[in-house]
Amino acid sequence: MTWNELLARVEAAWPQVGWMDVLPALLAGALTIVIIKVGLRVLVKRLRKLSARTHTTVDDGLVNVLERTNSGLIWIVGLLVGLNMLPLDDRWHGRVSQLWFAVVALQIGLWAQQAVAQVLASHQLRHGGSPALSASATLLSWGLRGALWVIVVLAVLSNLGVNITAFIASLGIGGIALALAVQNILGDLFASLAIAVDKPFEVGDSITVGEVTGTVERVGLKTTRIRSLGGEQIVMSNAELLKRTVSNFKRLQARRVVFNFGITYDATADEVAAVPPLIRELIESDPQLEFLRAHFKGFGESSLDFEVVYRVRDANFDVYMDRRQAFNLALMRALQQRGLQFAFPTRTLNIVGMDALAPRGRADAQAPAPVPAPG
Repeated sequence: MTWNELLARVEAAWPQVGWMDVLPALLAGALTIVIIKVGLRVLVKRLRKLSARTHTTVDDGLVNVLERTNSGLIWIVGLLVGLNMLPLDDRWHGRVSQLWFAVVALQIGLWAQQAVAQVLASHQLRHGGSPALSASATLLSWGLRGALWVIVVLAVLSNLGVNITAFIASLGIGGIALALAVQNILGDLFASLAIAVDKPFEVGDSITVGEVTGTVERVGLKTTRIRSLGGEQIVMSNAELLKRTVSNFKRLQARRVVFNFGITYDATADEVAAVPPLIRELIESDPQLEFLRAHFKGFGESSLDFEVVYRVRDANFDVYMDRRQAFNLALMRALQQRGLQFAFPTRTLNIVGMDALAPRGRADAQAPAPVPAPG
């Protein structure tokens, strides 16, 4: 095809437009571009000053979203405004309308993408930028951005007259097949997202999961790494971890202690009655302990049993053991000063004398025979 033939086809497809029509269209397009750019600059400047005087992050996010406005799309908007002013036939006006929809959809997609990134970044900043949240935020960001741009593309294609029904059905079937193929991986990924959002534990927390006790070192997209008390690193699947009961010791505010002890039966009733007040006095003398109750519980097989309940106000395990040890020693000294002894399992065996147990017939048989009298 020669250049002249190409120009002839363009002239045949393009309606007859004179220079008197083109000049106002160019001016209108240029004026539109200037108004949009200047208006955006003034609006962003004022919003930025307003956000500096407020403590909320909503206005800061709005400023960042508006700054995401694409300059190329602004130029295309100016071009479309100019084309609308030209004396075009209905076919060309229809194409311009389709371009309007595509430009607006693309710009809304860019704004929405920036808003998603802004919300996730703000959420991560409020929670100290933990690695678990960072990984989950990345996963969530990918998912939301992918869904966003799929919707934008489908909307533009539908506006252009493309039948997207079969395409949507294909996406659905392909998505189901992909989900079935990687269901285990997806389960761990969504479990990681659940850990980041629900926060049953965070990096640095001391937890117990089943038979595993240790400190959380890292929460990844698929696995969680725990440093056990023995020193080895234990790697657990996120999905399997959430199926079990998790005990988080870092969130303890106090530790409750319940224990029993017994004293010997040679103690009198008055001595037994004096033990609960004594225990209360010992507990209340320690500022890190909180007395709950102490009672003479009952009569054991070899002891008079007591039950004591108190609370250690510090959740630190070392402090908990130190205060418990101090109380136990103080209790031992106090009971020793009062002449009371801790009981232990005992049995009393009464043995009857062997003479009483000997058979009567055997005793008679062993008696000496009578001596006969002399003649």
